[in-house]
Amino acid sequence: MDIEIKTFKELDTETLYDILQLRSSVFVVEQDCVYQDIDGKDKEALHVILKKQGKTVAYTRCFAPGVYYKEASIGRVVVIKQERKNNYGHQIMKISLQAILTNYNTQDIKLSAQKYLKEFYESHGFHKIGKGYLEDGIPHILMGNKIN
Repeated sequence: MDIEIKTFKELDTETLYDILQLRSSVFVVEQDCVYQDIDGKDKEALHVILKKQGKTVAYTRCFAPGVYYKEASIGRVVVIKQERKNNYGHQIMKISLQAILTNYNTQDIKLSAQKYLKEFYESHGFHKIGKGYLEDGIPHILMGNKIN
């Protein structure tokens, strides 16, 4: 397994293409959800990429405090379907939490989670904040890792 943590400017075109292809295959095709994945925020993100034999199998994008929330944030958490049984989701979350600490000097993080993944995020120290909501037609919940 190879781990890459890069700013947008550090991404080569092949890696960027792989990331966008992975996000589209899961969030648009697999989840049957038409939404604007390329939202202009990638340029502000720290991209965390997990590769297996040169192929992107898991990914997140992390943001400094103030970009999405007052706190730092993690989004676009995704694992290629064929590799989900290998716990790469947990690996990419651990790496992303450490990347936020290292790059933004904070452990105070919020994220918008698909509701069915609540227990997954709870296993990484997050808790539900407020009521659920629909985002692009999919039930979501706001989650944070600090008790406010």
